[in-house]
Amino acid sequence: MTQQRQLFGTDGIRGVAGEFPLTTKSTYMIGRALGHDLVLGKHKAQAVIGQDTRESSRWIADRVSEGLAAVGVDVHSAGVITTPGVAYLARARGMAAGVVISASHNPWTDNGIKVFSGDGFKLSDARELAIEQEIFAQLENSVTPDEAALKVPDPSLPGEAELRHAYILSLASSVTAELSKLRVLVDCANGAATAEAPELFRRLGVQATFIHVSPDGKNINEQCGALHPETLGRNVAAAAGKFDLGVTFDGDADRALFCDAAGRVVNGDAVLLAAARDLHARGMLKNDTVVATTMSNMGLEIALKKSGIRMLRANVGDKYVLEEMLKTGAIVGGEQSGHVIFLDGDATTGDGLLTALRLMDIVVRSGKPVSELVGDLKVFPQKIQNVRVREKVPFAQVPAIQRAIISAEKELDGSGRVVVRYSGTEALARVMVEADSEAKMQAVCAAIAGEIQRVLGV
Repeated sequence: MTQQRQLFGTDGIRGVAGEFPLTTKSTYMIGRALGHDLVLGKHKAQAVIGQDTRESSRWIADRVSEGLAAVGVDVHSAGVITTPGVAYLARARGMAAGVVISASHNPWTDNGIKVFSGDGFKLSDARELAIEQEIFAQLENSVTPDEAALKVPDPSLPGEAELRHAYILSLASSVTAELSKLRVLVDCANGAATAEAPELFRRLGVQATFIHVSPDGKNINEQCGALHPETLGRNVAAAAGKFDLGVTFDGDADRALFCDAAGRVVNGDAVLLAAARDLHARGMLKNDTVVATTMSNMGLEIALKKSGIRMLRANVGDKYVLEEMLKTGAIVGGEQSGHVIFLDGDATTGDGLLTALRLMDIVVRSGKPVSELVGDLKVFPQKIQNVRVREKVPFAQVPAIQRAIISAEKELDGSGRVVVRYSGTEALARVMVEADSEAKMQAVCAAIAGEIQRVLGV
């Protein structure tokens, strides 16, 4: 039986900042264990570390850096930078690893540690397991020095502006169209995008107006960003024709959502449709294939099929989308939430800034507004309901929940879908239901969520 990871989830290590596994002691241990992994068989290893704008990100970055340095790893800090920015730098600069301190879309009280290997891809499950086994061994043996002995830079490692600038230049060089006529409202979610988006859009001549670019350590994702795309939509709609489109990022800017000129939200499914069609029309869509997830709407699959494009479904999580892309040779894949991965350039992970540039590039080259590019995407009524749970018991082991799911699938009878899964980063069960009618969708979703709440709910 394969041993399960306890610290690493689908997107690194996450938790409440200041509580295990994100205490000053354990974050040092994590850095030290990762450092041991990096120096295996190498005389000298280097790593780049970046962070988002959370209040806790700076001290966590300092502790992880201290742990890395303690075992001989040279650490370069990029300061506040997007998650894909760190992945790019790890690969482009020949680093042994890239480390990101961020909890992405989670509340500001949470934080996380995400690691990319030197090739810019996330670590394998097996490698994560080996690292966390060493972390537990160190904790058990108390090999960390006293808190007072940890020489943390004051106030933190200085961010090397040149690193952020190199990432911005790489993004700017990926655009071929003239974007200077586009009028765009940009919501940076008071997160990592505030460090790169303004310079990037200015460099490309985009007529950009920025909102939520004043992070205070606690306002990341707060009623803004990709977690709340309706905020962007309301602002664009209220401007009454001032903007051609809007773009909004999450806290670490590895994903982006959009709205059209009327303020209607354009999600990751629609972006996948626009990108796949554009590449397909130019004969550049490898294997005529796109990778989406189990949560992607049935309407996307139908629209792609009409365009002669095959859609494959992976498990939820950009890590699993990427695995399927690499396995099948697809160059475009993503999630409804706005994680979109393009493998026809330098990217190795979802990049919200790159996704924004790619969609704007399509708008300019096609001469069509976003609303027209995805106007024929018929979205089946879909609902995602979260249920906070005490523990993540496999659903197959809970007869009452299994009965509710089987009953729902029988009710839908091929005219909808049910996906029930646990969040990889939070203690949540997610129930997704699609149906051919709103009423049926609501009833089926409520029945399953209610049963999970009754049996496993907090």
